[in-house]
Amino acid sequence: MAKNNNEVTGWTGWIGFASIMLFLIGFFHVIEGVAALFNDKLFVLTPTTLWVMDITSWGWVQVIGGILAILAAASLLSGNVYGRLVAIIIAVLSALASLAFIPIYPIWSIIIIVIDVLVIYAVVVHADEMKSL
Repeated sequence: MAKNNNEVTGWTGWIGFASIMLFLIGFFHVIEGVAALFNDKLFVLTPTTLWVMDITSWGWVQVIGGILAILAAASLLSGNVYGRLVAIIIAVLSALASLAFIPIYPIWSIIIIVIDVLVIYAVVVHADEMKSL
């Protein structure tokens, strides 16, 4: 039996999941940004390199990006096209930012990237069903 395009399925829960995960990503970025603002000198020793950075500006980028992710999570629940587009853009930017920090914080960065990929999947595949609610 063919599915009616206006029919809401159980997969709509993925959008709620994506919204909660996007909120969590935003919260993580805010925490990371605040930590960078309070500890603006970072010394990280990897097997081949010593990283010495002043990360105050990166902290502000993380805080602003985190707030945008939280706002995108709220917009995603509304089901409008712009909310979905903003959620995808924020998740992609979050994954790219975390990719840059893999040499310094590998586990933290990989966790955020995995959550970002789940958000992108949920929004791209199942977001059309939110219009019917």
